[in-house]
Parts: sequence; structure tokens; C-alpha cells
Amino acid sequence: MSSSSQRVPIDYVVKPFQQFIQRDTAGGIVLLITTIVAFLWANSSWSDLYFAYWRGDLEIGAGEFRSTHSIHHWINDGLMVIFFFVMGMEIKRELLAGELKNLRVAAIPILAAMGGVIFPALIYASITAGTPAIRGWAIPTATDIAFSLGVLALLGSRIPLALKVFLAALAIVDDIIAVFIIAIFYTNELSFAALLAAGGWLGLAFLLNYLGVRHPAVYGFVGLGLWISMLASGVHATIAGVLLATAIPARSRIDSHAFIHNVQHELRRVERRVDAPTRMLHDQEALEAIHALEVKCEQVQPLLMRFQHSLHPWVSFVIMPLFAMVNAGVRVVGTQTNFLQEPAAFGTALGLLIGKPLGITLFAWLAVKFGLATLPPGINWKQIHGVGWLAGIGFTMALFVGELSFGESPQLDAAKIAILGASILAGAIGSFLLLRSSRQTL
Repeated sequence: MSSSSQRVPIDYVVKPFQQFIQRDTAGGIVLLITTIVAFLWANSSWSDLYFAYWRGDLEIGAGEFRSTHSIHHWINDGLMVIFFFVMGMEIKRELLAGELKNLRVAAIPILAAMGGVIFPALIYASITAGTPAIRGWAIPTATDIAFSLGVLALLGSRIPLALKVFLAALAIVDDIIAVFIIAIFYTNELSFAALLAAGGWLGLAFLLNYLGVRHPAVYGFVGLGLWISMLASGVHATIAGVLLATAIPARSRIDSHAFIHNVQHELRRVERRVDAPTRMLHDQEALEAIHALEVKCEQVQPLLMRFQHSLHPWVSFVIMPLFAMVNAGVRVVGTQTNFLQEPAAFGTALGLLIGKPLGITLFAWLAVKFGLATLPPGINWKQIHGVGWLAGIGFTMALFVGELSFGESPQLDAAKIAILGASILAGAIGSFLLLRSSRQTL
């Protein structure tokens, strides 16, 4: 074995973690574990510590620029901006180069997603009409991408790729609608001065894109200004993440032909130094060529993709688990409340378990029936219906909208219980239906 391929001791520690992180289901597994821990903690003898810790104040900043909020607030209104930023970039990529680029191809997941929003909202609203719980009508409308795609990945090769693409496109459209719902219906009293400032920051981001600026730190600084302005505007601060994503450059600085030519040139420079007796550290020419290769690789990769690749692990393995830890804990043990009798719980559960599969299946069928779309090759209606059930896994966005809807009121606990229970049941039923349909097609 050559020295270049030998493993250093740290590889034996790091490699298993790297292999786990690269799995499609890794993020969903970590999210599930964190959710279970939060729920058990909130119902243990240390439950008071759970609620006291996450509701405890945390001061961020220095000097005059200091702000004090609860840890819960910093995670939901601060760290979740990064989640929305990554989600916004994924939406932009799908619109520019993914399944949503071709309207004819995208028609079926777009219309199916609309059905998966309308029906749950109508079911929830019909159950909670005339009660304070009506404010949470949007809770069952969203699909959790990480969990739903994670469950589909667990089913393995028996599930056709086209079905995974359909679910991913459907969930992305679902998220687009959810963003609009949050921005329009869950906005407090507006500050037009702050909105004007936010518009200025967003305009600056687009100007930087036009001028060819590609440094991540520059957009990070602009994003911070945009977030602060949105925080003061009355519109939920997380929308800043989606807005900034629309301005992130999606084009390469050099075309593929120039990239290949430059890389070949620099590789020839390195090859000429292979037989040199000096070590790499002392070989200035080889080091310069390697640095040039690194620069060209950065230039050919759109900043949009660089941001996604660098932030995705942080979102999947830090931000989302923290969000689950803070929001999934709801006290059930020792309470006198019958959550199933709460309108918010009943509306949420039926919205996710009936509204999602019914709305998605019906709207997809109508789209094909009236010639607006075609059923993707290799997919049957039983599988579409199974995916409709998986879309009933609301979790992240549902919990997020629940927080916006009810704040600290008792209705929030009822909604959380319904979200957790319905998501588990929807995932189990969807998995069963998809496995059954895959056996029948073999």
C-alpha cells in the first residue's frame, strides 16, 4: 500500500461518522432520536429542568448591540433562519434546474401539493370553527421533507426513483406555499420603516449578484442585516432566509470548457513535479498549482451549491435536532387534559391523516384526468396514494406553524401531541401501502 493511501489513526474514529452522515436517512434518524429524547425528558422527573432551561434567557452581542431572549426564541427565530435559507436555495435550484423547471413535468407534484394544502386546511377549519384554535388552520398543511424522504429511503430499492423525485418535488412546492402562508397570515403589526430597510438589504444582495460578487462572507453580512430588519418589521424573521436565497448566485464564474482547460494545465504542472526529490511542503510550484486548482473548483461551482453543501450538515445534524429538542417536548404525564378532546389536536390529526392523502391523491388524479399532467412512468396510483400518506408527516413545519399560531397557550401542547402522533401513524401507513404496492408490481 502506498503512503498516499494509508489511513492515519484519526480515520478509524472519523470514518464511521462520515459514512453515517452521508446516508440519506441519517438526518431523519438524528431528528427522530432527538424528538424521542425531548418527549421523554419533558415527561420525566426532570421535566421542570427541561422547560426552565429552554425558556431561560440568553444574551447575545456586545456593548450597545446586545439582545436578550430565551434560548427557545434564539433557536426558533435565529437558527431556523439558516434552515429556511437552505430550504430557499433548494427551491431556487429546483425551479432553475430541477423537476420544477419544466411546467408540464412539474404540474402533477404542484397540483398534488395544492390539494395537500387545501384539504387539511379545510378539515382543520371545519373542526375548529368558532373556537380560538382556528388560528392554527395552517398547522396540518406542511410536509416534513427530511422525515418523509427519510422514510422513503428506508424502504430501499423497492421504491422507484421516479416516486422519490415526485415526493421531493411535492414537498418543495409544499414548502413554498408554507412560506407564503407564514409571511401573509402569521405576521404581526408591520413596521414599514423596517420593511423598507429589509428591501434595501435584499436589493443590495441582488446588486452584489449582478456585479459578480461570489464571496460567502459578503452575503452572510447582508443576510444578517436582512434578518435584523425582518425581525423588527413584524414579518416573521425566518422569511429573511428564503428571501436571501433568491439572491444567491446560481451561475458559475467560469464555463465548463474553461474549467477543464485550466484544470488540465494545472495538473500538468503538478505531474512535472511528481519525481522531484523535495517534499510537497517545499515544492512551491506544485503548491501554487494545487492552490490554482482549488480556486478553479470554487469558480466553477455556483455559490448556491457551495452554500448548500457547507450548510446542509449543520442544518441536518445541529439546527434541526436543536429545533426538535426545544419544540417536541410536551408534558403528558401528570396532566389532567384530554388532548384528544381539544379542537386543535383533533383538527391537526384529521388534517394530516385524512386531508393530506385525500387531497394529494385527488388533485393528482384530476390533473391527469383533465390532461394537465401525465403520471410519471413506472408509478401507479397506489404508490401516489402511499406517498400522500407519507406527506402526512408534518413535524418540523407543523411544529413551527403551531408555535406561531398559539405561542405558550395550552392549545400548543394539544397540537404538538397531534402532530407527533399523526406523523408516526402517517409514516407507518404510508410505508405499509408502498411496500404492499411494490410487491404487487414485482
